[in-house]
Amino acid sequence: MIALIQRVSSASVVVHGEGVGGEEVGGETIGAISTGLLLLLGIRRGDTQADADKLLDKILRYRVFPDDEGKMNRSLVDVNGELLVISQFTLAADTKKGTRPGFSKAAAPADAEALYDYFRTQAAARITTASGRFGADMKVSLVNDGPVTFSLEVP
Repeated sequence: MIALIQRVSSASVVVHGEGVGGEEVGGETIGAISTGLLLLLGIRRGDTQADADKLLDKILRYRVFPDDEGKMNRSLVDVNGELLVISQFTLAADTKKGTRPGFSKAAAPADAEALYDYFRTQAAARITTASGRFGADMKVSLVNDGPVTFSLEVP
């Protein structure tokens, strides 16, 4: 399981649809946060609920927010921040060969969706959480604070 986290002062996600003839129609904002973390979550084959629990715990305790001296010493929980979770299967891409990514390491869609839903539910039980829609065409907007971006993996 792979998490790309970005410290943000705000972030939102809009789901776009298709109208008759395939043209894009207006979007609906389905998730928005203020100060917190934008989390792009990649789920690989073999990832488990135990992996999700471990990753969530790390994300919530990861010290990426500044203390009074400006050092990254506070966690999302410490600053009472919010979490925006977006499914991002491309994080599981194999990019070692050639110029086209391969996705054989990504979890099957049904498995990934179940684990994504589990992760979101567990996160929402612990902190204010918003999320995208699994498998949807989404437009993600953010104001990156720093910028501060980290890639976390389990196992």
